[in-house]
Amino acid sequence: MFKYFPTNYVWNLSVALAIEMGARIGEIEVMCGPLQDAAKAPDAAGTQAFRETWVQMADRLCELADEDKARGRLFSAGEKINRAASYLITAERLQAHGSPGRLALYRRHLDLFAEGVRLSGERCERVEIPYEGKHLAALYIPAEGVNGPAPLLVQVNGLDSTKEMKYRVGLPAWLAKRGVASLIVDQPGTGEALRLQELTARYDSEHWASRVVDWLETRSDVDAKRIGMEGVSLGGYYCPRAVAFEPRFACGVAWGANHDWRDVQKRRLEKEGTFPVPHYWSHVCWVWGAKDIDDFMRIAEDVHLDGVVEKIKVPFLVTHGEKDSQIPLHWAHRTYEQLTNSPKRELKVFTEREGGVQHASFDNSINAGQYIADWVAETLGGRTAA
Repeated sequence: MFKYFPTNYVWNLSVALAIEMGARIGEIEVMCGPLQDAAKAPDAAGTQAFRETWVQMADRLCELADEDKARGRLFSAGEKINRAASYLITAERLQAHGSPGRLALYRRHLDLFAEGVRLSGERCERVEIPYEGKHLAALYIPAEGVNGPAPLLVQVNGLDSTKEMKYRVGLPAWLAKRGVASLIVDQPGTGEALRLQELTARYDSEHWASRVVDWLETRSDVDAKRIGMEGVSLGGYYCPRAVAFEPRFACGVAWGANHDWRDVQKRRLEKEGTFPVPHYWSHVCWVWGAKDIDDFMRIAEDVHLDGVVEKIKVPFLVTHGEKDSQIPLHWAHRTYEQLTNSPKRELKVFTEREGGVQHASFDNSINAGQYIADWVAETLGGRTAA
């Protein structure tokens, strides 16, 4: 993984994610160059400094975009606004829950993302799925070159990602080219569901996943018999669980296996493994609606796949990075070994040769993502060549 900050894995992960979302290395240098000392500071001071430099770059890009718009150069403006939105969400996800201005920063990110998509002419539609008297926000990306109902892959976040981040990394575009549509969902505990709807995470992911399938079945452009699901990072738990208990899913993909997240939390309490975000324990309590760490650890006891993946009766792909710093590789083998009733199970471990060896391939996602896109297209009846 690209290590701009030699001693700060969390910040390096954030920079890597930004690059995967389309950050430019020259802008990375401007934003991160002044932060070497801050990277060694405690979370509160360090993340504030990180936020300031990344927001400044977003502000600069928005000013430049305004100049483009004044000359009618809307494609150029859209490109700059898209990067500004990505820089804002990168800064926002590092802030502590409840920190001043965090929610306003997130709302500005959503506004810029929507504007960038519009100006760039991207085929990406924000939709809302009814859920528990509220809604789940999602991004719908249609398949290309398909007459009639298309296969579709539902894509869900990990612990701290959002639908916009997953969209920018590129899987929906790679799938669309292969004749497969996408629906990227901010499920409970993530993105808009957590920040704007106050919907916290739950271990029984089939509860919300089934409502997503209900909504998809109402769309004439979706083939309800060819709906798959993919989950990244902690989504590597949510997805297998949902596919196991929601029989309408036609296949599943774990982009980063997360077989026993309860064990990962126990190891983290013992200071083993790396954290994905600063203020980690406060963050997970917020995501899961826990009163404190003890309450969170009680909730985490249910977040595992033993006795679950055996119930999966559709094709399933398990992927993992060979050098994952967060989730040990042996959990990917455990998930694969327990997929005993899947008619087409596969374990793909990404090595240095392919790239994408770190957690959920965040260090280099393109080869891993296109491997997943090919597998999904082959499984759901898309295409893998022009």
